[in-house]
Amino acid sequence: MENRRDFIKKITAAGLVSTVPYYVKSNVLATPSQQKIWGALMHLSFNMWEDHDRLKDDGDTNHKVRVWDNNLRLSESLWNDSLNKMVAGGLNMVVIDLGDAVKYNSHPEIAVKNAWTTSRLKTELARIRKMGLEPIPKLNFSAGHDQWLGDYSRMVSTERYYKVCSELIAEVIELFNKPRYFHLGYDEENAANQRFLNVAIVRQGEQWWKDFYFFVKEVEKGGVRPWIWSDFAWEHQEEFFKKMPKSVLQSNWYYRDDFSDPNHKIVKTFLRLEKEGFDQIPCGTYYESVTEKPKDGNMMAVVQYAEKNIADSRLLGFLLTNWRPTTEPFRKEILKGFDLTADTRKWFTANHK
Repeated sequence: MENRRDFIKKITAAGLVSTVPYYVKSNVLATPSQQKIWGALMHLSFNMWEDHDRLKDDGDTNHKVRVWDNNLRLSESLWNDSLNKMVAGGLNMVVIDLGDAVKYNSHPEIAVKNAWTTSRLKTELARIRKMGLEPIPKLNFSAGHDQWLGDYSRMVSTERYYKVCSELIAEVIELFNKPRYFHLGYDEENAANQRFLNVAIVRQGEQWWKDFYFFVKEVEKGGVRPWIWSDFAWEHQEEFFKKMPKSVLQSNWYYRDDFSDPNHKIVKTFLRLEKEGFDQIPCGTYYESVTEKPKDGNMMAVVQYAEKNIADSRLLGFLLTNWRPTTEPFRKEILKGFDLTADTRKWFTANHK
């Protein structure tokens, strides 16, 4: 049986690397330690939750910012400062939550007021690449986080829904010039996480998988690798690992810094993903105002745990999330998250020379 290095030499000599499917490249042309993905999620759109007016005045900052808004919530100044901060800190990828913040040619009807045109988005993507960042698209198709789809979010699993989603995915892949990855979200689709929504939709059993396979197929049809949040595995371990394709890139997310219990459902998922041979980009966060989270976020804890428990060839990198709109009230904590991630990257690089 030929080893990985011999296989790489053979396909390189034959000029076949460019024709190898992306999911094979991912595993064969593994990312060296010093070339990991250091990514951050940024929001153009923040309309992931239903318009639940009862949360507007409940005093909880987390809930108040989640109320649906028909206007683009974006400080261009903060957006630009964030990108510059990422570059200065050595980050190399930005995952852009697009949602309804773009006036798509295929479905302009879902756009909020002042949404970016497709030409504006393409111009920005070119600028981002010139800065040294790799832009990756994200459209969350979880039925609990798809309010950006407007009326289509209430048509889940219908033929009309499939057509609209297919057209949006194809257009976004074209706009991003066939990116390496396409983040599909697909998290928190359960009753508990929709208890405050005016309309709750939860796919279960075979229907969840039918729709999931549809999205995977649509992304792969465009020559792009699907990427998802891994939390479905928390409550459906055996089902998840029996049916989840290895081609789907996994981001298990964990926002605390205690990894001491290997039987904790989230910690166990990191370990099981590794055991089953999935590529991973573990995900941490920084929140200034959420008291149950670590004071300085948990990126360092996530990275230190991952490097000890995930094989280097399957540990493609790390991702920082913030669940705040890109607006001035959240400037301080959004930018601090990049600083903390940059510090973590420096530590990692120093320990993997």
